[in-house]
Amino acid sequence: MSYTPRERVLSAINHREPDRVPIIIGTSNTTSMKLPPYLGLKKLLGIESPDSFVYDWPELGTVLPDERILERLHGDARGLLDSFPAETLLRNKTRPPHDPFIDDWGSGQKEIEPGRWYPGVHPMREAQTFEEIENYPWPNMDDPTRVAHVKETAQKLAEQNKYAIIGTPWLLFPFERAIAMQGMEVFLENMALRPDFAEALLKKIAQLCKVLMGHFLEAAGENLDIIKIGDDLGTQESLLISPRMYRRILKPIHTDFISFIKERTKARVFFHTDGDVFDLIPDFIEMGVDILNPIQTSAGKMANLQELKSRFGDQLTFCGAVDTHHVLPTGTIQEVRDEVKRVIDIMAPGGGFMVASVHTIMDEVPPENILAMVDAVEEFGKY
Repeated sequence: MSYTPRERVLSAINHREPDRVPIIIGTSNTTSMKLPPYLGLKKLLGIESPDSFVYDWPELGTVLPDERILERLHGDARGLLDSFPAETLLRNKTRPPHDPFIDDWGSGQKEIEPGRWYPGVHPMREAQTFEEIENYPWPNMDDPTRVAHVKETAQKLAEQNKYAIIGTPWLLFPFERAIAMQGMEVFLENMALRPDFAEALLKKIAQLCKVLMGHFLEAAGENLDIIKIGDDLGTQESLLISPRMYRRILKPIHTDFISFIKERTKARVFFHTDGDVFDLIPDFIEMGVDILNPIQTSAGKMANLQELKSRFGDQLTFCGAVDTHHVLPTGTIQEVRDEVKRVIDIMAPGGGFMVASVHTIMDEVPPENILAMVDAVEEFGKY
């Protein structure tokens, strides 16, 4: 039986076996690639086109691939993005060269070397009181320029009825946004020593995120198949915070946010969280997460794909699992193919799996390895 890309994705997330394992690439910051490998791909494939970036944000460096590239990569989904407010975009496009990029929240990135940007502007680094939360100049989430294009774009994709539509509004979820506002060391210290303040900050951020999410979902209407959210909670070896702290402070906020989404859309909730988050997977399932990404196979217990599949494969769809730490950047073409086959053999049976790279494909990945990854799915991913 022949499937359209959208049918392929819907079958997989409903834990059925389509014609082949779906490929998710180029839909968001977490599933696309940085500029150097993208330029290499365009050269390799003989494709000429302007370079575009997700959220029109060159400093982030993650490309919005040309449609011809996405087709060659056999991508089964297309992303539906929001935008920074028009004022924020204009301010950053007209700022002096090499000045920090400051987003609508007041946090931002500094140029650490020519052309390389890193989060380094934390406007609430010194904040420790409820008054400082109350008095901060928070962004206007009702600004209509954030979602002005969403309805039309969603309708065009839906009319094609070819690809799954993944909504990917640029929302640093509460934990990541609090770190962006205060810096990681400061906010983690506040979670430990000033939990009331930390919780208040998280709730304020979540409140604002819900306003934007509401506008995004309203504009997208019934056209979304998947809605992406996420909060990076893990490291290579463990969690950033203890399970007990997560369940006490952050889980109720995540649960409320997911409930808010599910009250407004039938789209499946795609939750992105890096690192070794194995110990929190039962919590994710309880909260209502439908799809877990990126399955960082280089991180602790997440490497045990057999256990992930056997314990949670009937309750979650997994998306990711192709290693960007070692295999994609340094592996040979054959090693990439072997790893893709290994991952598919474990994760694909019974559906509930979509192939993607573990987070963004970074600068060091040869374009030949990207093609090897997706072509191996075409070869080994057939049911």
